[in-house]
Amino acid sequence: MNAPSIDFDDVQGTILRGYRVDYARHFVLSIDNVPAMSSLLSSLVSGTNGLPKITTALRLESKPESFLNLSFTNTGLSKMGLSDEQLQTFDSSFQLGATNPSVANNIGDVGDSAPSNWIDGLNDGGQVHLLISLWARDSKEVLESISATLASAFSGVATIILQHDANALPDNKIHFGYRDSIAQPTVKGAPPAKYEPDDQPEVATGEFLLGYKNEIGGTYTVSPTELSLNSSYAAFRILEQDVAGFNAILDSFAQTTGMETEMVAAKVCGRWRNGNPLTLSPDQQEPVLPTEQLNNFTYVKPEAVNDDTLGLTCPVGSHIRRNNPRNAGVVGTDSTHHRITRRAMPYGKVYNPQNPDDGNRGLIGYFINASITNQFEFLTGQWDQTSTFVKSAEAPGGSPAGNAVFNISGEDVFLGVNDPSNSSFTFPKDGVNGSNNVNVTGFGRTIITRGSVYCFFPSITGLRYLANLAASQG
Repeated sequence: MNAPSIDFDDVQGTILRGYRVDYARHFVLSIDNVPAMSSLLSSLVSGTNGLPKITTALRLESKPESFLNLSFTNTGLSKMGLSDEQLQTFDSSFQLGATNPSVANNIGDVGDSAPSNWIDGLNDGGQVHLLISLWARDSKEVLESISATLASAFSGVATIILQHDANALPDNKIHFGYRDSIAQPTVKGAPPAKYEPDDQPEVATGEFLLGYKNEIGGTYTVSPTELSLNSSYAAFRILEQDVAGFNAILDSFAQTTGMETEMVAAKVCGRWRNGNPLTLSPDQQEPVLPTEQLNNFTYVKPEAVNDDTLGLTCPVGSHIRRNNPRNAGVVGTDSTHHRITRRAMPYGKVYNPQNPDDGNRGLIGYFINASITNQFEFLTGQWDQTSTFVKSAEAPGGSPAGNAVFNISGEDVFLGVNDPSNSSFTFPKDGVNGSNNVNVTGFGRTIITRGSVYCFFPSITGLRYLANLAASQG
């Protein structure tokens, strides 16, 4: 399949481009005045009336100081004038919204993570209409200045339900200490990245943009046609991280297995905390590999000495292997059919174990895809929360060494629900039917959902259409 020609100036930037920035601020809004919202949206599309311009995927010669993107919920699109009949053409889970009980249960937003416990009004999905996200490259002053301009523009137009900041941590790490933003899919036709692409298969454009062929040869479309090209969906997530709890789990696993704590940290993730994958650095962390090499690996290989079908090097249930099985056998289609692009940043100050505190910290941002149902929800609900998606597979040496289906248990240590009464993680060992495996149990959840919104990023063409549609309601 040849790469399509994409009009980058019609695509909102965050879909196809990662913004390398130090600061971000997300506004969750409820529309109060539809005609006024039409005027505001028009100004943001054109960058007029003193407002910042919505950033597109077209790369500029001079990198701007800030970036801005905008998305609507199902309720927000209805507010702007789309009919019920038109909205029924959208992704089924998008129509229901993140606060829907069946949606929340499907992706593990239960217990402390249930919508009823979400912050600042996000528990009421009906009042959430749109999200505006502002990223500032390296200046907090720029973030504050543009935020003040936006807040003034919202007056009489929309109510701010939530304003939530994000901030990069040193060495591009998350609060659990791992280097972040390493593995992103290479999308056919997307703008070239800063580094050489990894050796993983390119993913069809239609997995991330409506109107193009996806991995099964189909095309995701919606009504009206003005929204059916160069648009995308996303799950906006606020994920609070319990650093002390996670560190305690690593220490407990280390005691049970006899491994060093840093090796345990690498095993449950699939990468060392500096980003090196276990597949390429199996015995020790080693100096960090060049960025373009961090994803050049697979799990299943014909030669026994390099094969890791059984997860003896990188556990089958590790975080990165669950979220991208690469060429390992999984039930249903292969991993390219369920890839997502993640645009998330940490929030909160760095945790200091010598001076622990109860401050809020975690990750906030977007999980972008062209089908919430088939990508974000499939990945989260199936691969992260079950252990039965792995196909029966033996290593090149045959059955005495074991079978992959016996070398995974429980849910993802990071994103699973992990009730202490039934949680489990497997450290695989050679042996028939997992006879020599080490299973650790009884651990709890260390990432709690504090808010979620299913949203739709219209193309620039689509945003103009919505602005004109809303204006007609005046």
